[in-house]
Amino acid sequence: MSHTFISHSPEDLSELLAAGTKEVHEKAENTQFVKDFLRGQIRKELFKLGAVALYYTYTAMEEEIERNKEHPYFAPLYFPQELHRHEALGRDLEYFYGPSWQSDISCSPATQLYVDRIHQIGEEDPVLLVAHAYTRYMGDLSGGQVLKKVAQRALKLPPTGEGLEFYQFEAVHSPKAFKQLYRSRMNELEVDMETKKKIVAEAVKAFQFNMEVFNELDEMGKSIQEEVLDAGMPVHGAGGDISKCPYYATKTAARSGTEYACQVAMAVLRHPTGQVLFAAWVAVLAGLAAWYLM
Repeated sequence: MSHTFISHSPEDLSELLAAGTKEVHEKAENTQFVKDFLRGQIRKELFKLGAVALYYTYTAMEEEIERNKEHPYFAPLYFPQELHRHEALGRDLEYFYGPSWQSDISCSPATQLYVDRIHQIGEEDPVLLVAHAYTRYMGDLSGGQVLKKVAQRALKLPPTGEGLEFYQFEAVHSPKAFKQLYRSRMNELEVDMETKKKIVAEAVKAFQFNMEVFNELDEMGKSIQEEVLDAGMPVHGAGGDISKCPYYATKTAARSGTEYACQVAMAVLRHPTGQVLFAAWVAVLAGLAAWYLM
């Protein structure tokens, strides 16, 4: 697979999306559910409900992607082997709920609104699927990799990856190179400026749908009586370090690698268990790249 370097014209779709979603992205990463997640304050039942919401979301999105895989405005972004997540989420849910998982789950109201919107645009205006694919997949390849480590530690999940297959992109050997390719493909779509603005507006809506799901999960969590397992990384303030984002790595990754590694080390070493896992954490964080460095 050849990789095309991304230009940085302010009229590129990838640049417009990054700028146009900056504010709503910051709001999403500062929802209580996300902040608790990154601190490792995770209730297992709530984590399972989050996986259910993701399952319905990705199933809808991938159904519409399959329906529109030959559409000229989406075909260049069709990477089912590399990106599609609903089957991996199904395996995660089977791990958590058992063989009858499909009859044990249901789509929440906030998730249903998100799902309905995805189906609507898939039928009526498929170019807007670009916005939803951008919002979800690129984030899964960035900040999602840190969320995997937090969940694995906090929930004491097997090191072999059961329950966390959603985060494992086995067909993507270099997340940074793949994100670069994906952005270049977006920039090559033959869409006019008016259409680009519509895609950006839809990406903002996608973030808002995700925030509604996060807020719903936070409300659900208030009624779940279960011990919180605190095994996460401290979150310093509201500004983003790379691990704060469930969609894509934040601009903090642009910091000097030495400076950032030292900050991570100080945070981890405050936790006794973190001392054991220090080397692994630094390796993971060093491998992540910010969207803005593409």
